[in-house]
Amino acid sequence: MKVGVLGAGTMGNGIAHVFSQYGYNVVLVDIEEKVLSNSLDIIKNNLNRQSQKNIINESDIANILSRVELSTDINSFASCDLVIEAIKEDLNLKKNIFNQLDKICKTDCILATNTSSISINRLAESTLRSDKVIGMHFMNPVPVMKLVEVIKGRNTSSETLNLILSVSKKLDKIPVQCNDSPGFVSNRILMPMINEAAHCYSEGVADALSIDSIMKLGMGHPMGPLKLADLIGVDVCVFILNVLFDELKDVKYKPSDILLKMVDNNELGKKTGKGFYNYEF
Repeated sequence: MKVGVLGAGTMGNGIAHVFSQYGYNVVLVDIEEKVLSNSLDIIKNNLNRQSQKNIINESDIANILSRVELSTDINSFASCDLVIEAIKEDLNLKKNIFNQLDKICKTDCILATNTSSISINRLAESTLRSDKVIGMHFMNPVPVMKLVEVIKGRNTSSETLNLILSVSKKLDKIPVQCNDSPGFVSNRILMPMINEAAHCYSEGVADALSIDSIMKLGMGHPMGPLKLADLIGVDVCVFILNVLFDELKDVKYKPSDILLKMVDNNELGKKTGKGFYNYEF
């Protein structure tokens, strides 16, 4: 199986990493050469880190990297059996991409999306292969996190679903199936928690470290909700909350004022150096 990954950002390069690590030939496509170059450096660094932790052998790194092909041409996906889209969370942009992929890819190629909130059904409508469209939501950081949230669309076939479940297991991941719904399971539950933690912070109930410590020590979370918001990106959290609010019409999904203010101030978390915490580049 040849795998295509569209988008070489944080999620895209992580997805390319794990597929190549487990023996798949991968073509990683992005419109910017610099992004592709940076993504390959990130994959190299993460492979070296895995080698130091004895997760992989140092001698395997060159072979893993040799399985990753970089391209700025979306037509490079023509020979792929599975293409995973991992671009910006923008419905119209994704619909346009799925329409292009439908025309470029082989008729039996599965089109998957790594979206964390956008409807699988709406993306499938942009193609003539709705039975072969599915959600494959990896968690960040992809090489570390075990879960793949597999989202079945209205017309996703059992053959497509079973193949994606099988492929996920071959990546040493744990696939868990759900049906298409705003935010699926992961973000429908996670985002209100992050939103409520932001309310607590803005109301002075506790500082960020205290809020996160209480959730870690008392609720068994490996990372507190505000630290997690910084890792995900405050802007991404706001986007997902807006999708949930627009679709479900429930006020609990309305982004808190502090989250909106942080986006306006470009305090987006780890990627900008400041969020609920300060970070050094």
